[in-house]
Amino acid sequence: MMSDWETFGPLLHGTARAWRQKLDERLKPMGLSQAKWRTLLHLSLAQDELTQAEIAARLGVEQPSVVTLLHRLEKEGWIVRRNSSHDRRCKMVNLGRRAQRVIGKINATADELRHELLTEIPAPELQTCIKVLAHIRAKAEKRDKLRRAEMPSVYRGDNGQNTNGQPIEKKKALNRATRMSQ
Repeated sequence: MMSDWETFGPLLHGTARAWRQKLDERLKPMGLSQAKWRTLLHLSLAQDELTQAEIAARLGVEQPSVVTLLHRLEKEGWIVRRNSSHDRRCKMVNLGRRAQRVIGKINATADELRHELLTEIPAPELQTCIKVLAHIRAKAEKRDKLRRAEMPSVYRGDNGQNTNGQPIEKKKALNRATRMSQ
């Protein structure tokens, strides 16, 4: 028999997967796959436009995977991509008109499902569950931040940039030195 410690992870993962699959079934008639509606929701919740790298991070996927998805979303009129005014290597992503018209329906469908799945759970139990999950998430994210902070600044960021999006000259110098020593 598995202990609570061993059961928790698979139960958490399975619950999230089942929830997403239920929502996916309901959004399919709108022409939205899970990858599409998750991307559109992240864009709708963002305070500002997002870069492709930021979208990939929020979705928990590699950047090359999200580029293919964004190309499809743009072709279908769900999003609009444009070059960044700060960095020509970056593409900024916004919701397109088609998505702006549908985002309310996506949210309404998600709210309806949330109500169906949570309605019979007593409020105190639900609040305890939320507190526990928030605590676990904060702890996991704190460890991620600490691990990133411990990395030498030469290796932080993406595409030779530091966390502020500025070029990392040290990384270029390190790469040159490595090539020369080989």
